[in-house]
Amino acid sequence: MAGETCGAVVTVAFCNWRAAAILGSFISGISSSAWAQTTDPQGSGPILAAVEWLQGTMLGNVATAVAVIAVAFVGFMMLTGRMNWRYGITVIVGCFILFGAASIVSGIQSAAGAAR
Repeated sequence: MAGETCGAVVTVAFCNWRAAAILGSFISGISSSAWAQTTDPQGSGPILAAVEWLQGTMLGNVATAVAVIAVAFVGFMMLTGRMNWRYGITVIVGCFILFGAASIVSGIQSAAGAAR
């Protein structure tokens, strides 16, 4: 189907939805092999402990307090016109992603499990 238009901008052989379908089937093939692994590999204890420490540090009480102060400060700066709204929204969205990462990942995993 060469010459088919994808939207009003570009004429290409594959439309964006076709590329997305191919990429999705490739990723689902990779994730199916990842689902087969049920235990941690040998020697991953120190690495796992370091990642858990990092997660605890990033999601602990100090990080929560710093995020609350940052959102309050950025909100005040945006309301008084001292900060660009785009940069302020970036900080706030970053906090949501940081603290909502576990929910985001579990949602993706449940969606991938439902697709199987």
